[in-house]
Amino acid sequence: MLDVRRLRILHYLSTYGTVAAAAQALHLTAPAISQQLAALEREVGLPVVEKQGRTLRLTHVGELLVSHAEIVLSDLAAAESDLEAIRGGGHGIVRVAAFASAARTLIAPLWKRILGTGEEADVSLTLELVEQEPDAALEALRRRNVDLAVVHGYTVLPRDFPTGCEQAKLLEEPVLLALHPDHAARMGIGPGEPVDLARLSDSSWLTPGPETSCYEMIQRACGAAGFVPAIRSRSSDFSVLAALVAAGAGAALLPRMTLPDATPGPISLHPLLHPVTRTVYTVSRSGTSRRPDIRHLGELLQQAAAETTATLQEDHG
Repeated sequence: MLDVRRLRILHYLSTYGTVAAAAQALHLTAPAISQQLAALEREVGLPVVEKQGRTLRLTHVGELLVSHAEIVLSDLAAAESDLEAIRGGGHGIVRVAAFASAARTLIAPLWKRILGTGEEADVSLTLELVEQEPDAALEALRRRNVDLAVVHGYTVLPRDFPTGCEQAKLLEEPVLLALHPDHAARMGIGPGEPVDLARLSDSSWLTPGPETSCYEMIQRACGAAGFVPAIRSRSSDFSVLAALVAAGAGAALLPRMTLPDATPGPISLHPLLHPVTRTVYTVSRSGTSRRPDIRHLGELLQQAAAETTATLQEDHG
């Protein structure tokens, strides 16, 4: 019979890539990892790893076992979550990775409730937050550095989710074209009027850095409109982009949640004639979403998302 502990070690090796990294993550020594892998190979009767230079890589048999290990470990995580719920354990520390606008709009308000006093206080959770772009957040989740990732995908750039994970949709928000009012007036674009991006082919553009998925979204949206945007300024701080638009520096595509509460000047916001939408998700490792503290945080985030969606609809109603 296969030893689950050894399957877990093989899974960690697949996730972390090297024996040393897997050993560090599991709080074991590298020789202990090697011994357990050798024991697993004796159980299986076939090699599960092979040398590649100075490192090890999974064989076909090893990859097959990892795919089964993901299911087994997910079922164990679900069982542990159910037992914790039966025992009545509610309080827990939940580590969250989220992109900046979700951290500001959805997660930051939860601290007031969690750390509050009186009837509205919710003492069942302790949160730890790290701001990360979606790809980095999902990698942190895969490596078990966080318990929950809040990520996004665009209609023009769908999000791929790793195996062994569960996702739940929080909300959808529009991507808006931001122009200085004078810029819009020169182009004959009325307040709030939907705009065909092709009309902005000769404009200067303001974008986040190329390391962000929002940058790729802008490239694809403009490409679908038949042009490559002439980028004049880059900043991954959306409040900077909004300030640059207000200063007349160029046009920007901004997901609704990224807009700051106030800008140092006027901005004219427009829906796109060919809409682009950003969808926000929570992602957890399979089985762990039933853990009481993670489930409770998911419920709080769903409430926050519903309130945010209502606000967005009021703004554009």
